[in-house]
Amino acid sequence: MKLSWPAAIGALAVATTVEAIGPISSVGNKLFTPDGKQFFVKGIAYQLSPDDPLIDTEQCKRDVELMKELGPNTIRVYHVDADKNHDGCMKAFNDAGITALIDLDTFDTYIEPAKPAWTRRMHDRYAEVMDAFIKYDNVLGFFVGNEIISTEAHSQAAPFIKAAVRDMKAHRDAKNYREVPIGYSAADIAELRPMLQDYLTCGGNSSENVDFFALNSYEWCDPSTYETSGYENLQKQAKDFPVPIFFSETGCNVPGPRLFDDQLAIFGPKMRNDWSGAIVYEWIQEENSYGLIQYENPTKEEDVVNGVVRSGTPKPVQPDFDNLKEKWEQVGQPTGVVKDSYDAKHVSVRPCPEATQGGWLVKGNVKLPAVGETFTGTYESVPSATVAPTTAGGDEGTGTAANPASETQNPAAPTKVVFKGMVAGLVGVMLFFTVWF
Repeated sequence: MKLSWPAAIGALAVATTVEAIGPISSVGNKLFTPDGKQFFVKGIAYQLSPDDPLIDTEQCKRDVELMKELGPNTIRVYHVDADKNHDGCMKAFNDAGITALIDLDTFDTYIEPAKPAWTRRMHDRYAEVMDAFIKYDNVLGFFVGNEIISTEAHSQAAPFIKAAVRDMKAHRDAKNYREVPIGYSAADIAELRPMLQDYLTCGGNSSENVDFFALNSYEWCDPSTYETSGYENLQKQAKDFPVPIFFSETGCNVPGPRLFDDQLAIFGPKMRNDWSGAIVYEWIQEENSYGLIQYENPTKEEDVVNGVVRSGTPKPVQPDFDNLKEKWEQVGQPTGVVKDSYDAKHVSVRPCPEATQGGWLVKGNVKLPAVGETFTGTYESVPSATVAPTTAGGDEGTGTAANPASETQNPAAPTKVVFKGMVAGLVGVMLFFTVWF
């Protein structure tokens, strides 16, 4: 069980006891630090420039100083350049006790959902990013994709996601790298998400399955509650999930300002036993108005891109910055379970989902594509070691994929347009039609 310190003590801890965390490991459905403490992600999406925000050491240092006040322990970076030097920035974040989640794909190597393929060039570019970042102990994990699947037809790309996981794990192991977790960041599409999270952890072959599953969800729009936001349903489907699950994006800004009450739920007693934290979208203020800071005093002309100042002196965007800071102070430093006393077998076994009408299109466990293959229209079924859903605690069916036919829309939750900078390798507008249970 998580123990929350009083807010004042939590704030003092952020200011005085920050230190490097070291490599994070994935065991069962928990994340652990090297000293065996459970690790909860308290993160910020950090993509100052389209190509790579981790090459400007001085800017990273300026941002880190303000992050120390806010209190994150993780950043998520969507795109990096494997050929550049990241030592300065990664050291600055490491010294502040901040880990990094790195996306392996780039603008020209992401898995395209309409025409799924897993080419040698994609494989090698993913591997190059891993090679460039594996040396940093504060790399928490790698994503093989972000929101690749957002429509029914896109679900046919799921085996290619799993193929990327398989081959990046094989590359990691062949290089004798540490077992850095490899996972996927999914869009919160009600007709697809339950099946996708089960599919990426089914089949009984850990060399093909994700080490963690993350969700980009904007269901909780303040003011809201655990029950009316849709989080209650997300929790039901995450109960005893086989691998760590956390929010890789959250922080709805409709109608605004953002109160971040969802953080109290995520780290509270109803969710903390199954969820491993959340990443708030995003650090820099852009046209979408999701930023926690904006830059002042740019040092050079190229710091301004598309009318947005992308480096300089970070200044909090209020009241969002202080609202998040306050909620994280209330959360304190979650402690969770100790690794030595954690039973990793206390998780569910997910069957490979069957195809559903108007939703998931991949039928059960299928043969994964090899490097160089493209989708031909069909998949070959293969036997699965996962034969039936089992859950800890004796509640039959708990945590298995929902039947989309049983879903109803929650009138308290608005349909929203989320403008995001780094979705599936595209800069532009992503429209989320969120269906509530």
